[in-house]
Amino acid sequence: MNDFGLYFELGYQHIADLRGIDHILFVMALCLRYQFQDWRKILVLVTAFTIGHSITLAMSVFNLLDYPVKWIEFLIPVTIMVTAISNVFVKKFVYKTRFPVIYFFALFFGLIHGLGFSNYLKSLLGTNTNIVSQLLAFNLGLEAGQLLIVTGVLLISFIFVSILKCNRREYILYLTGGIFAVAVQMAIERLPF
Repeated sequence: MNDFGLYFELGYQHIADLRGIDHILFVMALCLRYQFQDWRKILVLVTAFTIGHSITLAMSVFNLLDYPVKWIEFLIPVTIMVTAISNVFVKKFVYKTRFPVIYFFALFFGLIHGLGFSNYLKSLLGTNTNIVSQLLAFNLGLEAGQLLIVTGVLLISFIFVSILKCNRREYILYLTGGIFAVAVQMAIERLPF
């Protein structure tokens, strides 16, 4: 397997790995309020998150950013908690603004998640000086894994809301509560002080 394929696979495995459930929970909390017909909104949302984590991932890998790892590890579940809480305030599923606040959450929280990915990627790259293609491949792998998670969330939502006729708001609140509870536990376990 060439370097590009190897780093693509590593990025994909990193986000889709059940041991790294924090990334999965964040994407779930982010996309829970949407359905398949909202694919354009989801595309903007996922792109905002991608831009955020790509910026800090690149900056960190190129040693332009230095930060305490324990704070990033703590802040990642905090981003999940804030995103989950934002689901509670969704009353109507039609946004009047072209760019709802959740898009800015996705971009900003993507910056934090990118820092979480960066230590993993730095350890893989070692002292390699030509890392642009590996960085691109890793990011594309992350996105492929993220799109798989989004598709899974949308499919499960479709089954519960459209086929089983669960109340959409109650469904979102129920899953949001579970995601929030797991994120609180993760945050407590990762307290940096």
